Amino acid sequence: MGSAGSRGPAGTAVPARAARRPPRAFARWRARRPFWGGLLLLLGGGEILLTEQASISVVLQAGAGGIAAYLLPLVMAVCGLLLILNPAQRLFYSVVGVLVSLGTWITSNLGGFFVGLLLGVLGSSLAFGWLPDQEPRRRWRRAPRADPVPVAPAAPVAPADRDDPADPAG
Repeated sequence: MGSAGSRGPAGTAVPARAARRPPRAFARWRARRPFWGGLLLLLGGGEILLTEQASISVVLQAGAGGIAAYLLPLVMAVCGLLLILNPAQRLFYSVVGVLVSLGTWITSNLGGFFVGLLLGVLGSSLAFGWLPDQEPRRRWRRAPRADPVPVAPAAPVAPADRDDPADPAG
């Protein structure tokens, strides 16, 4: 496996650069949906669920407040998953996601000690601002100039009048 490349199927040579690239099909799929926003919302809901201290039997005895501590992060995670799988409804899922994320501040250990809350709000905001028909950004590189642009020499400046009253030196 030298620098020239590696062997592909049926012994064909694959360039080393192509072997390191992520699959283009996944990149195209990811570009057609608010992937990062949905992933952050999903991770925020998962983080809040993992920071819960009480067992489910204690939560059931605590009533509606205890159930909300598990229900809101679960809704966050589902909204994040739906953002990735169903991008046509991204506005609805992102608004529900940000409202539920803010609700976890009260119900779930300050929103998972602010980490899950911030992940949820950031992910929902990214998903809300995502545009489906936007072309992916490409990095533009400036080509080095072959010859420098000639700069005209500066015109000589006449000395200032010494009779100027606003001039402190004169």
